[in-house]
Parts: sequence; structure tokens; C-alpha cells
Amino acid sequence: MKCLKYLMVFVLFTACKSYEIGKIDTQKGEILVWLHDETPNHKASFIELANAGYWDSLTFNRVIPDFVAQGGCPDTPEGFNDPEYLLAPEFESKLTHTYGAVGAGRDGNAEKLSARCQFYIVQNKDGLHRLDGDYTVFGNVLKGMDVVDELVGVSKDSTDTPLTPLPLDISIVKISAKRLKELRSNNK
Repeated sequence: MKCLKYLMVFVLFTACKSYEIGKIDTQKGEILVWLHDETPNHKASFIELANAGYWDSLTFNRVIPDFVAQGGCPDTPEGFNDPEYLLAPEFESKLTHTYGAVGAGRDGNAEKLSARCQFYIVQNKDGLHRLDGDYTVFGNVLKGMDVVDELVGVSKDSTDTPLTPLPLDISIVKISAKRLKELRSNNK
């Protein structure tokens, strides 16, 4: 009887558990992002910047079909030189650059430090495994790859900057274990 009681408490706890998910609202639609526990510093940084409204005045500033949709700070010295905005890499062999992977941007620094203010979403359906071990993957799109596909298809200039800005509104939302399971099953 005691075991049954503990089992019921565990089931109830698990059913009520919620998860923090990144939510990116764009003019094209909503993107939901699972943030990996295996990259705790990148995850915490994304949550901190989202909660602070850091990206809410920024855009997807670089969109390249069969490559990535990149958002956040543009390629500026602040993003790549200010220690407040740099993170040590968190490479995890099972987190690779598959379609829908969310990674941290960086410049060519030898330490492979991430610019925490910049992120990208892999849009290449075959993945971009040449980036594995060089750029930290810290999330995966749960819902909204159709939106990412639309983002990379907009008109752009010769530097892959959208001709019409693509504003970001990023927040952190909590979803239930049941909803997470639904999103994961729909995303396969």
C-alpha cells in the first residue's frame, strides 16, 4: 500500500511538472525552443536575456536558405568582445547541428567563445555537421520550423540581411509535461 501511495505521488508530480521553453514571436509566426540541460550556461543565459527583454528591439539579422536564420545582436564588436556577453563553449557530442538545432553565434576567436546575445536556427534539412564541435548547440525547435523556413525565404541584400526587418519578441513560457510530449511527437 505504501508503494502505491508513493507511485501515485510521483505520477501526480510528473504530470504537474512544467518546463521552461523559449518562445520566439515573429511576424511570420511562433517558434518554440527546447533549451538543453546539457548546456546549463547557454540555457541560463538565453533565459536571462529573454526575461530581461534583451532581444525585443532586435531582429533576425541574417537569413540564408539551406543554412541558418540568425537573430539577436548583429555582428558587432560589443557582441564579440564584451566579456559580459561571452560564454565558454559547452560542446556535447549528442547535441549536433541537425535541422532545427539552435546554436550560439560567435566570431573566429580561438577559444570558441559564444556571443550570448546572438543565436541561430539551422534551416538546412540535412543539418550542418561541419559546425559540430565549433559552435555550441543549446536548443532545438519544438514547433515552428515552417516559420523558420519562411524567414530564410524573404528578400535580402548581398549580406543576407532581410530588406524588411524581421523583429523578434522572445520570452520564456512554461509548458506541462503533457504539452511537451505532444510537441515532441508532432515534431518527428
